[in-house]
Parts: sequence; structure tokens; C-alpha cells
Amino acid sequence: MKINGFKIEPGVNLTGANLSGANLSKADLTDVNLSDADLTGANLIKAKLSGADLSGAELSYANLSGAKLSGANMHGANLTDAGLHGADLTGADLYRANLDSSDLRYAVLSGAKLSFANLSGTNLLGADLSGADLTYANLQEANLYQRPIGDRTPAANLTGADLWRANVVDLVLERAILTGTRMPDGTIHD
Repeated sequence: MKINGFKIEPGVNLTGANLSGANLSKADLTDVNLSDADLTGANLIKAKLSGADLSGAELSYANLSGAKLSGANMHGANLTDAGLHGADLTGADLYRANLDSSDLRYAVLSGAKLSFANLSGTNLLGADLSGADLTYANLQEANLYQRPIGDRTPAANLTGADLWRANVVDLVLERAILTGTRMPDGTIHD
């Protein structure tokens, strides 16, 4: 962990640590175990959390803007009202994570595992969802105005996802896998 020039070595075990409200801006937490840690309201702006274990962590109201979370295990983490503007979540595991009302504007979620995640009311304006697994995710009332992606970019999988009253554009859905998806108007896609 690097806090104002200080670094904790990868693999350090901070399971269950109480870091609520901590200033960890630009900290290097690469591969650190923060499972079940309390990071409520923590400042993690531009922190390096690639490969970190944040499974079951409490990150509500945390600011992770510009953070590097590629390959992080965030299985079951609570990110309610978290700020993830411009965060890199490439290949992150967010299975059953709670991202209710979080800010994911311009975040990179390419290849992220978001199945069964709660993304209701989440702002995904300009987010990169290429190849993301959103099977059975709750996207009710989410803002899914996605930036243009290339023709060879893998489509997001929205099988069984709930998009009721979500703000979507045709670009988001034209290449997505939509089997059994509840569409913004309430109809079920075949």
C-alpha cells in the first residue's frame, strides 16, 4: 500500500480492517487482501487496486474515481453511492456486488463479471461495457448511454438482465445478447 509515498507489499492481509473515511488517495494496494474491510467513505482516488481482494468489502460512499481495479475480486462488495468515475475495472469480478446509485461514468468495465449485480440507478454514461457479463444484473433506471465501440468489440451479455425504465440508446443494445432481458418498456426480449 502506498500512502503519500508509502507502499505495502502485495499480498498483505488486511481482512476485516476498519479503514472507513481513510485517505488512501493514490495508494498502492496492488494484490492486497481487503476482503470484508470497511472502506465506507474512503478516499481512494487514483488508488492502485489491481488484483486486490475486495470481496465482501464495504465501499459505500467511497471515492474510487480514476482508480485501477483491473482483475480485482469485488465479489459481493457494497459500492452503494460510490464514485467510480473513470475507474478501470477491466476483468474485475463484481458478481453479486451492490452498485446501487453509483457513478460509473466513463469507467472501463471491459470483460468485467457483473452477473447478478445490482446496478439500479447507476450512471454508466460513456462506460465501456465491451464483453462485460451482465447476466441477470439489475439495471433498473440506470443510465446506459455508452460511448461508440468498434465492430470487433465483444458484445455485452445482458441475458436475463432487468432494464426496466433504464435510459438506453440503440447503440448499447444493437450488439448485446438480450435473451430473456426485461427491456426498458417492461417487455421481455426473446
